[in-house]
Amino acid sequence: MARENKAGRRCGFVAVLGAPNAGKSTLMNRMVGTKVSIVSPRVQTTRSRITAIGMRGKTQIVFVDTPGIFFGPRRRLERAMVDAAWRAGADADAILLVVDAAKRAIDDDTRRIVEGLKAKNRKAVVALNKIDLVRKDTLLTKARELDATGAAARIFMVSAVEGDGVEDLAAYLAEQMPEGPWHYPEDQLTDMSERLLAAEITREQLFLRLHDELPHAVAVETETWEEFKNGSVRVAQAIYVERDSQRGIVLGKGGSMIKAIGEAARKELAKILGRAVHLSLRVKTRADWSEARELYKDWGLEWNN
Repeated sequence: MARENKAGRRCGFVAVLGAPNAGKSTLMNRMVGTKVSIVSPRVQTTRSRITAIGMRGKTQIVFVDTPGIFFGPRRRLERAMVDAAWRAGADADAILLVVDAAKRAIDDDTRRIVEGLKAKNRKAVVALNKIDLVRKDTLLTKARELDATGAAARIFMVSAVEGDGVEDLAAYLAEQMPEGPWHYPEDQLTDMSERLLAAEITREQLFLRLHDELPHAVAVETETWEEFKNGSVRVAQAIYVERDSQRGIVLGKGGSMIKAIGEAARKELAKILGRAVHLSLRVKTRADWSEARELYKDWGLEWNN
């Protein structure tokens, strides 16, 4: 019986590429069916390669959400993020290129990604995202333009937020996966550690509440993780900022901002983990956090870039 159940299984990796803020993480979360990668209106929210596992019948699709690709990165962290995205694409069985259809025109970063794929002799499944915000004739024009590049294996029109077209896209990707055994148990959603997931959830709340004041000058590290017999967990995290003035912004008047961030992050993490979470946050000034090797290791990024 066990051999019969394994017959016809497929499994493969899909690298989710795109320019910053194209909606990659939202689309991947939608296809997996739960939040694995954090989202915010701020560009470059995703810093590391986030792996999410989606099931479609007998096919296991391992999605690799990547940082947005942009050109001319200056800081070490920016270079490492862009490098991680391209490395994911090189290793994948299929590439999903997410394009923000709501922009007036196809942006330069997307055009350069297309050129980069062509140079590597790779074609991508293209998802024109945010179709709920765009007129049909505009969508068709952009689809024709992308098709003319010769880098699109297939073009889908989707709304990651509303769910329109997402199942058709996921079904097509499943068909492209090679035959073979699954890499993960059927009920596993990600290979990301719970410590990193917790740090990402807190960073998401920082972005959502302070994206104007602190665009990217912040990092979160889970320092301790203590399990209890009743199933609950106590998590202590450090929020790193680059300057003392930023520390005051994160704390807020009378500690009101850090309290709100902690409470929202605790509730979100408890929902994802399915158990009680006790979360404590400390804000630390660390001018060189973006050069810290140990953080790059946690994020799965190469420090030598």
